[in-house]
Amino acid sequence: MSQAAQPTGPTPSGGSWPPRQTAGAGSGWVTGALTFAGVLMLCGGILAVFQGIAAIARDSVYFRIGDYVYAMNLTGWGVIHLVLGVLVLGTGIGLLMDMAWARFAGLFLVSLSLIAQFLFLPYSPVWSVIMMAIDIFVIWALASRQEAAG
Repeated sequence: MSQAAQPTGPTPSGGSWPPRQTAGAGSGWVTGALTFAGVLMLCGGILAVFQGIAAIARDSVYFRIGDYVYAMNLTGWGVIHLVLGVLVLGTGIGLLMDMAWARFAGLFLVSLSLIAQFLFLPYSPVWSVIMMAIDIFVIWALASRQEAAG
């Protein structure tokens, strides 16, 4: 049995037939999620810098709830959040500029941010849970990016 020839080449509307396949059905959404992850990294980095500055400037800003195994001086927590915030901010800028190193550095730094926010739970429980959820989304977006097929 022979099949009738299908038209190929340009169509009157300017497209091509058969339609070209992209990297995957959800690749546009994943790319959008990656851009959104970059924006979240920018915002999260800035907010972590502010969180660090607040912890360094005044010990009365945060109050530890209960006894905690990972107790640390608030100035120490402030320095950790400040340094992580600056690094996440810079990596978010690199991610939005589509730098190759930014995706892997982002995975590493946001994972550290997730751990730091978990350890900071007794000082700021609601904010830490919100930041942990954002960090998990960013990790997912960075880890699930699909490269375009050649």
